[in-house]
Amino acid sequence: MWKTTLQGFCVLLLALILGNFVLGWFQHDDAKKPQTQHSESPNRASDNQDQSCFCQLTGVLDDCFCDVESIDVFNNFQIFPLLQKLAEKDYFRYYRVNLKRPCPFWPDDGHCAIKDCHVEPCPESKIPVGIKSGNYNKYSQAANVVSECEQAEDLGAINSTLSNQSKEAFADWARHDDAQDHFCELDDETSPDAEYVDLLLNQERFTGYKGPSAWRVWNSIYEENCFKPRSVYRPLNPLALSRGESLPTSLCVCPGDDDGEGFYNWLEGLCLEKRVFYRLISGLHSSINIHLCAQYLLDEGWGRSIWGPNVQEFRRRFDTAETKGEGTRRLKNLYFLYLLELRALSKVAPYFERASVYLYTGNQQEDSATKDLLLRFFDQIKAFPMHFDEKSMFAGRKLEAATLKEEFRLHFKNISRIMDCVGCSKCRLWGKLQTQGLGTALKILFSEKEIRNLPEHSPSKGFQLTRHEIVALLNGFSRLSTSIHQLHNFRLLLKDNPR
Repeated sequence: MWKTTLQGFCVLLLALILGNFVLGWFQHDDAKKPQTQHSESPNRASDNQDQSCFCQLTGVLDDCFCDVESIDVFNNFQIFPLLQKLAEKDYFRYYRVNLKRPCPFWPDDGHCAIKDCHVEPCPESKIPVGIKSGNYNKYSQAANVVSECEQAEDLGAINSTLSNQSKEAFADWARHDDAQDHFCELDDETSPDAEYVDLLLNQERFTGYKGPSAWRVWNSIYEENCFKPRSVYRPLNPLALSRGESLPTSLCVCPGDDDGEGFYNWLEGLCLEKRVFYRLISGLHSSINIHLCAQYLLDEGWGRSIWGPNVQEFRRRFDTAETKGEGTRRLKNLYFLYLLELRALSKVAPYFERASVYLYTGNQQEDSATKDLLLRFFDQIKAFPMHFDEKSMFAGRKLEAATLKEEFRLHFKNISRIMDCVGCSKCRLWGKLQTQGLGTALKILFSEKEIRNLPEHSPSKGFQLTRHEIVALLNGFSRLSTSIHQLHNFRLLLKDNPR
């Protein structure tokens, strides 16, 4: 009797163990199988819904041969850390800008009175003396006849001691710069209204600037300055009002508030150059949106403000459902713009590799370290295997190509002038800087022959970049790099914060 009971108990125990093993095996096998829409659990459906901003942000981008995943890895692990270090260097952190230029297109709406719109200029006494002097070639043999900057206290004394050879070089440099085909309306750095701004102390973030005045800026950019076919009578601007809708309430409402694919039908019929132009503007717009979502005013009171990522705002601007399917296009245009500026940086590397080019602030040890870091940055860029191919642009018949290129340049130059219509000083600062950075990138791409033929020992001959352009180029690209880095952060936040 006892023996029989023991045998029965062993059989039962063995059956339970085998049953659990088989059940576990099937569960493991099911976990490996792709889930169908009908078998999806509520939690899994919620996860997919929260990731809908990114579900189609994958694979090869249009008009180029690079995939999103390769850019993410390259940017977030190789480029972004270097750009953060470069942006902290004195040469790149101080930007001279005129925020008081009047709007050339419509009567001034007045400046934003919100305290976070204010830009705090940097006192002249805080600016490195080498930056104020404008002597970018200070460490060359010709400019080192006397050590002006270390002994002088003002710009007049510096100029009075320059050697004749240096004066001639600078004059030649200025003449060459005046003859350049600029893609942006440049600020007059000698204007009494031009001031130095410490970019690290005036970060780009959501200031609260919104309403019709802010909307009109982007509306003008899209509607008046893009290559709109005459057959297209609907508004080119994705921000334009649909029937029955009210005005958008933010400067950075994303493009795409329309009827999905229909909005882009006209774009498919344009030549490469005109598609590129539109995608650059859209990419810049999307990048600015991400900055504002990532640095949003979450709370304020008792003399302090709390800034951080706003997931709901990010959803509103990029979620597939919220944007009628256009969120992914916006993000892809950001990647497209990133690739184009990356290509420009790779093209201009030989210019900075010349021994005669210095990033001059007056501190020789620091300046040498800054250039070494910049050259490391260029080495990383040149190693990237999938650059934007600009050779197909403006490659038609010579006269037609030249006409289209000039039209392209004038369109973009006009956009840079619209930035003087932004009522928020901080938005204007970063809008001007990023537009100038993109304009400098375009100037580089269309100057390949001049860069290739640069003379090594003649810093004032051939292709040139002013310090203003260099600072805008690096900081503008840094903003794009930050946007892509922030996309990774928003992926994690969306996963951890279901609706």
